[in-house]
Amino acid sequence: MTLPETEPRYVISVAAKMVDIETHTLRYYERLGLVQPYRSRGNIRYYSENDIGRLRQIKTLMEDLGINLAGVGVVLRMAEKISEMQHQLQQLEAEISNLRKSGRKRNKLKEGST
Repeated sequence: MTLPETEPRYVISVAAKMVDIETHTLRYYERLGLVQPYRSRGNIRYYSENDIGRLRQIKTLMEDLGINLAGVGVVLRMAEKISEMQHQLQQLEAEISNLRKSGRKRNKLKEGST
């Protein structure tokens, strides 16, 4: 059985090693709101696979593209907004398709009754 991508599973030291950054940098990213790891009752941070992916994305934006932390925040928010809009578009397209199908059925019924 595999865990979902959102399941918290890595403590901060393991997450830092996976992404090859320092633990204090992870704490700083959290303070800036770039990542929000799960907190246990004992206030221990646990990072999910999604968190690790986001941290890798942050690192890539900064190191490979030269974007500063403020820019990283903007890029991440824009990417989230685009993803939300794509999801809404898919829902609207499905709704339009369903309306067209029901309209065709209604037209066929009208044609059959005349």
